[in-house]
Order: sequence, then C-alpha cells, then structure tokens
Amino acid sequence: MLLTSLVSGQDLERAVVVGDEVLSRSELVDRAGRFAAAIPDTGPIAVLATPTMDTVVAVTGCLLAGVPVVPVPPDSGPAELSHMIRDSGATAWSGDLPQCVDLPTITPGRTPIAPRAVAPERTAMLVYTSGTTGAPKGVELSGAAIAAGLDGLFTAWDWTPDDTVVHGLPLFHVHGLVLGVLGSLRRGSRVVHTVAPRPDRYAATDGTMYFGVPTVWNRIAQDPRSAHALRKARLLVSGSAPLPSPLFEAIAELTGQSPVERYGMTETMITVSARASGERRAGWVGLPIPGAETRLMSPSEDDAGPVPDDGRTVGALQVRGPMLFSGYLGRPDATAEAWTDDGWFRTGDLAVRDPGGFHRIVGRESTDLIKSGGYRIGAGEIEAALMDHPSVVDVAVVGVPDPDLGQKIIAFVISPDRDGQVLIDHVAHRLSRHKRPREVVFLDELPRNQMGKVLKQRLSRPVSRRRRQ
Repeated sequence: MLLTSLVSGQDLERAVVVGDEVLSRSELVDRAGRFAAAIPDTGPIAVLATPTMDTVVAVTGCLLAGVPVVPVPPDSGPAELSHMIRDSGATAWSGDLPQCVDLPTITPGRTPIAPRAVAPERTAMLVYTSGTTGAPKGVELSGAAIAAGLDGLFTAWDWTPDDTVVHGLPLFHVHGLVLGVLGSLRRGSRVVHTVAPRPDRYAATDGTMYFGVPTVWNRIAQDPRSAHALRKARLLVSGSAPLPSPLFEAIAELTGQSPVERYGMTETMITVSARASGERRAGWVGLPIPGAETRLMSPSEDDAGPVPDDGRTVGALQVRGPMLFSGYLGRPDATAEAWTDDGWFRTGDLAVRDPGGFHRIVGRESTDLIKSGGYRIGAGEIEAALMDHPSVVDVAVVGVPDPDLGQKIIAFVISPDRDGQVLIDHVAHRLSRHKRPREVVFLDELPRNQMGKVLKQRLSRPVSRRRRQ
C-alpha cells in the first residue's frame, strides 16, 4: 500500500501542517477516511488542488479508498478544466465548484472507512501535462510507480522518519504533491506546507529538507537574512527547471551547503538526482536513483546509436524503471510513440553524461536542439556560458529558421548592460564560434510557467518587433 506508514505507523503530532492548520497522523487518517466514505463510486475524483489541508485530506482519502485522484490546478481556465473533466471521466468533485463544472461535490461522512486493498498496478493518480504541444494528456501513475519513485529518493536523499520537509510548491504538480506531501506520508516524516513559497516563510519554519524551484531559490538568494536561516537544514532540493550556476553558488555561500538538483518528469517521477552524501555539481543533476536506468542516444535520424559519455556530446535522454507511468489515458498512439521498441521512455530532453555517470540536462529536443551551419548544438550549453558572464541575470536561447544556417542562434537576455556583442564574443571565446549567438535580444523578463520553466515557444516566434542588439 502506498501510504502504509500513514495508517500503520506510530501516531505523530504535527504530521502535516498547511499554513495555520495542523493534523496529527491519526487525525489525517480519520479525516481522509471520512472523505473516502463519501466517495460515491470508483471515480476518478477531481480535486481542486489549492494549497490547503482540504486538498491533502481529499488526495489522501482517494488513495486510501483506492480511487484515482485528478489534481486540478486552481487557475485552470474553463476550456482546460472542461477537457480534464471530460478526458479523465471524473465522477465527483472536491473543493469549490466552478460554474463550468457539472459534478456532484463530496461532503465527508461522519464515520471513516478502513483503507481498501487495491492492486499496486492500478492507477492511483491522473496528472495532466502542461499541454504545450496540444491538449493536456492524462498521465496515469500507478501506486506501484509512485512508491518506487519515492523509495528511490529515500535512499538518494538519506530521507528518514526524523526529517521534516518544508515547501510551498503547488499541490497539483508532482514536485509539490507527490514528493513533498505523499513522500512525507509514505516515509513517516513530517511535512510543512507554507502555502506560498516565500523566503520569510521558509526561514520561519523549522525543517531539515527544503524543496524549491529556481524561482524560489532566486528569491531566497535575494533575501540573505532568510537564506542564512536555512543553514539549519540538512538538505536543500531544487528541481522542475535548471538551476543557473551563479544561483547555485550563491545559495551555497549563503546557506553553507550546495543544493541537490534532480531531474524528472510527470511521466517518470524523479529518475536522476545528486546524492545527499555525494557530489553536488553546479549545472548537473547527478546519477540515476536506485531502480532507474538512463541512456543517451544520438538525436540524429542518420545515427540512432548511443553517444559517448564524455561530458560534452549531446544525446537524447531515455529512461526506464519501475517509477515510470503506465500510459497516457485514452491515448494509445501517444503512449506507443513515447516508448522505444526495446522498452525505453523517450523523455524528449537532451543531456550529456560524463564518464562517472553524472548527467547535465541541456534542454528539450523539440526546442533546444539547434541545427546551425551543419552543427548540432544544445541551447543549454550556450545558456550556461552566458550565465557565467557577470552582467547576465537570466537568459534563454532558441534557434529560429534561417535560409543560410538552417537555424540561427538567438539569445534572449536580461541584463543591465545591454551590449550584445560582448556577450556574443564571450560565448565564442568560452565555447566556439559556431556556438555563438548570431543575435542578442534584451528583455525585461522571460516568459515562465508556474514551475519556473521558460516558455520557449513564445520566444521562438518572429522577433522582428522585439528590441534587438
């Protein structure tokens, strides 16, 4: 059972804290059991995943009842929300009911039910992708997959029942909900959700492990007083987007320890991570977690073989292991396309791997593999070089069609010193001339989603109206 330690372990006061709400382990089991008793059928159940204790109770109740749960982002628009409800086949709703949703709402009963035994391979959670290349797809995560992913992290991060996890990440995403909340419930440790990932709230909360995304860590780095308060932590974890090397170093200096970076997707849970007791290297996400395997294959259609583990050659990252999803709901075509004939999942990400097995993610194959002048170039490598320039605050690199080069490298940069030629020369000197940006566009901010990932599709649109250098 995914949450065995929650229902069979010793009671624990302040097991879950969300803002000002506090539940012991037994109180959570009672409330979740009463929620489970009110579930009208076999689901799935759509849960409006606001940062509240009600969300934690509802998700836990669904898992104890053996009914699939669909975490719904609170900011979902009517079209996206209608798609998720229709596509998932949700039969009931938990939370405030939007006008566009016509589902019965769940009111917890007076008497809790006992946890139900279900097959580990059964879908426990349906998490919808961001939909950047079409309508969001429902990722089917089984209880066995979630358990395998979490158990691997317990080993990689030396995570014990004595830990207290602190974070303020969204509860509709794998990072915040599965790792931050369900990980703590499965391990038998405590979890504190700060409602919002504000530096002062992180600093004011006693914990041993703090979870954040680069945007959160950047705000903490800009608040030295809050950053210094995190010196009490055992582990600082960053994910969901690459952590720029200067920010990695700033966090290390302010808190006294380098952050642990990790890599994963909704479809894969976390498959690669630095170790709590091992090397933590700026710009690199570490080694496969226990149970996971990775390989890097040539992204060229003319050469489908593996690429060398030299720390430089870019390859298409493929993974396999028991923590991977079962498939895309109702999309056998998309599911089949995502897997190779020999059983590896195509992540769509580009990476390099050094002889010791350390991985560095350099971008998405669809947007970050730039074919320019006959060369295959990873956008992430150029971004890392630009971030090493002292004047660069943030950057995103894309390739746009060019009649001569095939694709032209354009760097979108946030910097107080708007001298594009200096940055072009910096990359040419640090990497090579064929990897230099052919154009630098200065912006006041980069478009990002809620998890801090840059929306490069917006940047790769025609740039004729943007400010150029």
